[in-house]
Amino acid sequence: MKILNRILVTIIIAAVAVTGCKNNSAKEQTSSVKKDSVAVFILQKESFNKEISFPGELLPMERAEIFAKVSGYINSIKVDIGDAVQKGQVIAILDAPEMIANYAQVNSDVQTARSKYVGSLDAYKRITNAARVEGTIATGELERIKSQMMADSSSLEAAKSKLNAYAQLKDYLIIRAPFSGVVTQRNVDAGTLVGTGNIKPMLVIENNNTLRLRLPVPEAYTSANPEASTVHFTVDAYPGVQFEAKLSRKSGALNLTNRTESWEFLYTNKGNQLKSGMFANASIKFARSVPSFLVPSTAVVTNQEKRFVIRLKDGKTEWVDVRNGIAIDNKTEIFGNISEGDTLLVRGTDEIKPGKELIPKFLSK
Repeated sequence: MKILNRILVTIIIAAVAVTGCKNNSAKEQTSSVKKDSVAVFILQKESFNKEISFPGELLPMERAEIFAKVSGYINSIKVDIGDAVQKGQVIAILDAPEMIANYAQVNSDVQTARSKYVGSLDAYKRITNAARVEGTIATGELERIKSQMMADSSSLEAAKSKLNAYAQLKDYLIIRAPFSGVVTQRNVDAGTLVGTGNIKPMLVIENNNTLRLRLPVPEAYTSANPEASTVHFTVDAYPGVQFEAKLSRKSGALNLTNRTESWEFLYTNKGNQLKSGMFANASIKFARSVPSFLVPSTAVVTNQEKRFVIRLKDGKTEWVDVRNGIAIDNKTEIFGNISEGDTLLVRGTDEIKPGKELIPKFLSK
């Protein structure tokens, strides 16, 4: 009997021990699931510089499409494509017989109005001199002569204004170069009818002595400053040859279509080596004027709703919305509600929900 009791006690003790071990194991597993270790780093600001290539286009310093101000036929055209012209040089002459006839008619009207006014003025002077003798000229008659003289004077001024207008239109028949440059297009010949309704310009003149290199710079780079005021660029027409242009101006606003700002560089085109309309590939070295936050690219999480990093605070995770800046190698510049000294996860994922407890494992960035 005693032996049986001892056996029962031994079995009970063993069962309790096994149960305790299982409970302890379950607790340890639960604890390990709740508090996984994760690689983190301390957020710090850094200075950086990066060279980035941008596609660009070479544009003329000045470009004018020449249209006819008045309707008429091309009497003669003085230039052709490739011709160099000087400012004020006659490049085309139009023929408009109706306008010439109208100008002659208005000029005749001015002479008639002037003769009439001279007669009225002479009569008014005579009447005025006669009226000095009291009772010689009636007051009403004096006023009538004066009014007639003033009306004739107004008619003369109106005729002169009309003549000036027709003279200006007559000047439009002679077309001159607006600036010194080169004729790059010619779309008319002698005898062609031209006017304000034409779609194509008669001529196109470009000043290619200086070219504008226009680059569309993405929004993330617009606050960065080029290390130098110059940029090096290449064109397909001269493989392996680098050209240099100087920064001239920035548009100061973003193009809402592609979220870029236009930066313009000027290139002195000696000997017209480069042509307007050429595509160029330019390299710019950027540097921030103040340090900014650079994090491993794996730390930034992007899903359909937002872009964020995961911050570990008091052992629990937080999602912090950020905006991307410049990408440099395997790092990304970020902006948002973050501060130096924050603890961020090296590898973020939207599977790690806010409020989850994690054990940090510190690594260098």
